[in-house]
This record gives sequence, structure tokens and C-alpha cells, in this order.
Amino acid sequence: MIDRIQQLPILGEVWQTTLDWQPNKKQQEQFQKLYEEIIIGNRQFNLTRITEPREFWEKHLWDSLAGLNGLGIANELEAGQPLYVIDIGTGAGFPGIPIAIALPFWIVTLLDSTRKKMVFLSGLITKLDLKNIQTLIGRAEEIGQNPLHRQAYDLALIRAVGEATVCAEYALPLLKIGGLAILYRGHWDEKDNLSLQLAAEKLGGKIERVTEFVTPLSQSIRHCIYLRKMLSTPPQFPRAIGIPVQKPL
Repeated sequence: MIDRIQQLPILGEVWQTTLDWQPNKKQQEQFQKLYEEIIIGNRQFNLTRITEPREFWEKHLWDSLAGLNGLGIANELEAGQPLYVIDIGTGAGFPGIPIAIALPFWIVTLLDSTRKKMVFLSGLITKLDLKNIQTLIGRAEEIGQNPLHRQAYDLALIRAVGEATVCAEYALPLLKIGGLAILYRGHWDEKDNLSLQLAAEKLGGKIERVTEFVTPLSQSIRHCIYLRKMLSTPPQFPRAIGIPVQKPL
């Protein structure tokens, strides 16, 4: 059945011109294996509606790594400095798995509350031979209050998980002071910016910058919002399960 799955496009020049980076042969093979396993797993777990090869490349692989573009992927590769990263609400493993493939010296934790999907991802990680990634089953509200995880990460990633203010409440408590949260968004405007800035201040953070970019194949507008953790998050945050969504900051 795997033989029927199409090959992902290589698009090395697009990687290079847009992100100043491109996968090596091993990483390209891992991306292909990731695609094949997601397509197979989709039949049982409904992981993603994005299954066409070029769309998968753009919306899952390229988009995941585009969030790091402001950090300079090429520079990070040269520096070789390990960072502790958490992908909140990882779903089918994005953006965490592509980032773990691209930056093998980073330590990536995939967080999600759906046990079946996380069991699938644990098996997928083994098949991809990724030693720098682990899974964590739980709700962000609980994990953010857990001493083992609170203020434990350098980088928090959160993609397609609710309102931006909710994402900030999930992400900032998990970061060390000086750490960075990256919120992957589609539409973004000044009203969004104002509400997020007010919420971030309550959580000990601030908006460092907002980056708009255009995806290379479909020419879609995307945004990444970068929140810097400036101070310790007050102990009442994150609030109890469900409250951040019901009563956003």
C-alpha cells in the first residue's frame, strides 16, 4: 500500500530561497517517511485533511519551518546549540516533528491530550529514528502548572489552537524567562495585536514582533507572532481546564 503513496516534491531551490536552508538526503527521506506514515495513519485516526503531496509539503513541512525563519535556521544549524522546545496541541505532529528533523540537536516535546494520536506519534517517532523527540499526553492547563514543565522550555510552538490570547496563556507559563513563544496564525490585524498584547502583559510576556509571509506554492498569507517571556508568569496562570477558552484574557 505504501507503494501507491506519491513522492513529496523536493523543491530544494524553494527551501533555499525562502528559508535559507534545505534538507539533506537523510532529512528528505525522513520527510517522505513522515508523509507516508501520516497518510496511512489518517485512515484510522483522521490526522489531517491535507494529503496531496504539494499541499502537504507547503502546509505541513514548509509552514512548520517558516515559523523559525526569523530565528535563522541556517545560523541555528551552525551554532549547534540545543534548545528545549514544546509543541502545544501538536495534533498530527506539526510543527514539532519537521522541526525535530531539521534541527536534530534540539530537544522537542510533543504535547496533546488525545491519547490515541499520541500513541500513533510515538510509533511514528520510532519509525523515523528520531532520538530528540518525546511525547507528552495532557492538557496545556495542567502541564503549565506541573513543576516539571513550568518554566522548563526555551521555545514554545502553538499552531491552529484557538484564539491567540488562549495560546499565550497555554505557552508563556511553560517558558523560561527569556524564552520565546511562536504563534502560527493565518489572518492577523491590529485588533488582534492589541488584545494579545494586553493578555501577554498579564502573563509576563510581550509581543516581540509579528511576521507576515506568503507561502511559496499557493501564495497564501500567513503570520507568525513572537512572544518573549520577560517575567515569571503569575502562579494563577494557566487557569483551570477550559477556563482560558471560556473566558479569554
